[in-house]
Amino acid sequence: MVLQRAAARTAPKDDAFSLRLVRHLLHQPVWFGGIAAILCAAVCQALALTMGSLALVQPIFVTELPFALLIAGVAFRRRLPGRGWAAVIAVTAGIGMALAAASPSGGHAGVGLGLWGLTLAVAAGAMTLCVGAALRRPRGRARAALFGTAAAIGYALTAALMKAAVHAFAAHGAAAFFTTWQTYAFAASGACSLFLLSNAVESGPLIASQPALTLGDASVSLTLGLLVYGERIRTGWWLLPAAVGALLVTAGVLALPGVEPRVLKEPADEDVTDEA
Repeated sequence: MVLQRAAARTAPKDDAFSLRLVRHLLHQPVWFGGIAAILCAAVCQALALTMGSLALVQPIFVTELPFALLIAGVAFRRRLPGRGWAAVIAVTAGIGMALAAASPSGGHAGVGLGLWGLTLAVAAGAMTLCVGAALRRPRGRARAALFGTAAAIGYALTAALMKAAVHAFAAHGAAAFFTTWQTYAFAASGACSLFLLSNAVESGPLIASQPALTLGDASVSLTLGLLVYGERIRTGWWLLPAAVGALLVTAGVLALPGVEPRVLKEPADEDVTDEA
């Protein structure tokens, strides 16, 4: 995440939402480091999805932003301010409380083609609407938030497809993994989501794109887990602590991007940080 953003910040404005942006990133060695990290994370994600439900695994990804800030602080020798630590604690405690209360579980591996078709159509339609709205807006918060939302939907869909693919691998071996259509669908969805994320980072401030990405991925993944895989969460009075946890996560995620430009600032970049 830190490496991707370091590369995207150098992209010319005219390269937005075009193959020129990809070409620019391909000339940034730091971007390849980010891609290597993404591939390692994808392997760990796949292993997690074989053992846990989609509604449990994906919401944990909201901790990506706090970890990114802590790593960036070490990399750029920046101290996280008190407000940043408070947000980190809110996100960590909130996701722990929400997941402990909701206790996502159950579900089934067999999803029919009809349901998959409907899921893909709705997700693709929502992403297309977000991208279309983003392209009609100038660079800024609205454009970044819309691209971030589209990327969030794409990453949630990628995880849902990946779960089906890794189940085929666990049940029937490598041959089944490479012959099931979900394997190639999640690879395509992941690549598309990465492109949208690059545009979100390039289009405007992180305070707009990051909450849309982080909260959108978690909420869409939860929805897909419940509706596509038939997973279950605890209801009744358990909804109260789950809601409190969700509010803590939301508050922390909304606060952290305001801290992030200061942490990601390199010592030689003092004068341009506030524009990031």
